[in-house]
Amino acid sequence: MPKLVPIGWRTLEAVFLRAGFEFKRQEGSHRSYVKPGVARPIVIPAYAEVPVFIIRNNLRTAGLSRDDYFKLLHEVR
Repeated sequence: MPKLVPIGWRTLEAVFLRAGFEFKRQEGSHRSYVKPGVARPIVIPAYAEVPVFIIRNNLRTAGLSRDDYFKLLHEVR
């Protein structure tokens, strides 16, 4: 399985949009995304490279597996 690496916020945003999340609001450089059935919003900081720990935490919050993430990432790229 591929290793999780930092990626740009626009690419990460595209992955979560593809997973059914919708942009809700922005506060400073942090963008929030929501999806019915997911208790907490996903927060993506608008950084050139989003650190792996943030990607991992967002995947856990969204209920997505690593396999799901890499499939969505492949579709986006």
